Amino acid sequence: MKFRLILSIFLLAGGFAGFGQEAGGEKGLTKVSIMYPFAEGKTFNMEYYVSKHMPMVAAFLGSNLVKYTIEKGVASGIPNQPMAYMAVGAFYVKSLSEYQAAIGPHRDAIRADFANYTNVAPVILVSEVVR
Repeated sequence: MKFRLILSIFLLAGGFAGFGQEAGGEKGLTKVSIMYPFAEGKTFNMEYYVSKHMPMVAAFLGSNLVKYTIEKGVASGIPNQPMAYMAVGAFYVKSLSEYQAAIGPHRDAIRADFANYTNVAPVILVSEVVR
């Protein structure tokens, strides 16, 4: 009984300790965000992006890649205004120089694949995760 109580407290405390640290394991990583602006008449095939494009690019990154995320735009932060982005993909990598070295030889293939899922030119932001 005493052991179960101690174990429960330990697990509960550990759960709360990690609760507020969303990006704790990502601090210091380089994040490459690929943002696709929303505009009337522009298209984006999320199924293709999720199942083909992002996995293809992720494979080029190898062990430098920590994780990648894909987000679908749903609304603007301002009511009754169009959303800013239809979609955002992000790669979290350990080294920017390794990312650039891995992507460089495949740049043309990556760009050629855009036509398979969108008619929008992406905006790319490279940043350091601070928290």
